[in-house]
Amino acid sequence: MTATGARTVHVEHCMGTVFSIDVRDPGDWGDAIAAVVARLHHLDAVFSTYRPDSDISRLRRRELRLTDADPDVAVVLDLCAELQRETGGHFSALAAGRIDPTGLVKGWAVEEASRMLRAYGAGNHAVNGGGDVQLAGEAGPGREWTVGVVDPLDRGRILTTITGRDLAVATSGTAERGAHIVDPFTGRPVTHLAAATVTGPSLTRADAYATAAFVLGPAAIDWIATRPGYAVLLVRPDGSVQEAATESPRLPYSAQAPW
Repeated sequence: MTATGARTVHVEHCMGTVFSIDVRDPGDWGDAIAAVVARLHHLDAVFSTYRPDSDISRLRRRELRLTDADPDVAVVLDLCAELQRETGGHFSALAAGRIDPTGLVKGWAVEEASRMLRAYGAGNHAVNGGGDVQLAGEAGPGREWTVGVVDPLDRGRILTTITGRDLAVATSGTAERGAHIVDPFTGRPVTHLAAATVTGPSLTRADAYATAAFVLGPAAIDWIATRPGYAVLLVRPDGSVQEAATESPRLPYSAQAPW
C-alpha cells in the first residue's frame, strides 16, 4: 500500500486477477482497505469455480444445498436470474448445464468493494478488478475520472477514453482469454466481436450487460436503448467500431455520452 498526500493505492491479487484500490481522499484508509481486501478474498473462497472447496464447487457436486451455502450465493444467483431476464437470456449463470456465476461475480465484488469504501467515508475512489472499474466521486477536486479502453486487436494502444463521475466501465472480449464467451442459446463460443465495453452507474449490471452485448453482437446497439443510463461500444474482429448511448436525467455523472 502506498499513500501520497490525498491518494492511497493498494494492489491485491485475488480471483485469478489483479485488483487495485485507489482512494483520492486525504486520511488513513488502511483499515478500510484491509476490510475490503478481506471481503474480496472471502468472496473468492465462496464463488471460485477452480477451488474444489468453494460453495459454488460444492453446489455443483450436490454436496451443499443452497439454503446451507454462504448467504452471498443466494444474493448473486438472484441477481443472475434478474439479469438473465433483463438481457433476454443473452447473459446466463449456467455453463454446460452447471451453475457458473463468474460472468457477474467479479463486477459485483468490485461494486461491493466500492460500497464498503463509501461506508468508511471514502467518497472519491476507484476500484479496478481485472480491467472492470467502479468509480466514485472525482479523481481530484473538480476533475473527472478518465478510463482508457484498450484496443483488443493491439493491446499497446488505447482505443478511446471515457470520462465521468460515479460510473462503471466493463469490457468483455477475446483479447486476454480467447473465445471463452459462449452463446447460451447455441452453446458455441462467440466470435462475431473482438470486444464489447459497457458504461453505466452500476458495475454489476455493466459487467453482465457487456457479456450480453458480446453475445448479441451488432444487435446490442439497439438493445442498449432499452437500458437507460448505459452505453455500449462494440469492436468487430476487423477493428471497426460501433457505439451507442442512452440518455437519462438520472445519470449521476456529467456526460452526453461517455465515449
